[in-house]
Amino acid sequence: MALGDVIEFKGNKRNLRKDNVEFKGSKKGLVINIKNCDDFEQVKQEILQKIECAGRFFIGAKITSINSDTITDIQQIELKEIISSKFQIEFVEEQSVFDGIYEGQTKFVKATLRSGMKIEFKGNVVIIGDVNPGAQIVAYGNVIIMGCLRGVVHAGANGNKDAFVVAYDLNPMQLRIENLISIAPDEEFQKPNYPEIAFIKDNCIVIDPYLNKR
Repeated sequence: MALGDVIEFKGNKRNLRKDNVEFKGSKKGLVINIKNCDDFEQVKQEILQKIECAGRFFIGAKITSINSDTITDIQQIELKEIISSKFQIEFVEEQSVFDGIYEGQTKFVKATLRSGMKIEFKGNVVIIGDVNPGAQIVAYGNVIIMGCLRGVVHAGANGNKDAFVVAYDLNPMQLRIENLISIAPDEEFQKPNYPEIAFIKDNCIVIDPYLNKR
């Protein structure tokens, strides 16, 4: 197989559409190109079916990227998670990790995010307002909430272990930094009345008070 060749998988019992998804070889591994994504669930199933039909071809394979102009960052993360968990395929990112967490690109949103709303940005995100349950934020850098965080947040989404999450009221449904996940406890507990910061330490998500030291 030459680099850049399109890899076609012929299943014995399934007739798969070939106009939505294709696999190509690169120097570092395989690339998934998604040409059309009017229906994300259909595209997801097509990818999974092609991998299943390939049999042993993907054993030990590495995928370097998923290329698409139509799927969102959250949908890309979902695809990577399901492919990795279902087929034990490793993803090796070709792109460099966003490291501008101190002065990099920052998106400011002056609004309260309500259920169903999503913010995705390849940099830092600052929310001047609250993040309600059911709202989502995905950022390559830090996430700062100048209000209450009760939704889902993913900082360092492209592999930045130095990213952090800060909120005046840190009480998320799910908090993720890089590939580590923290979920809110089921039992009720007394929340502090001061800002908190979540970050990675010793391969665990740690939450500390965020107060000025005097």
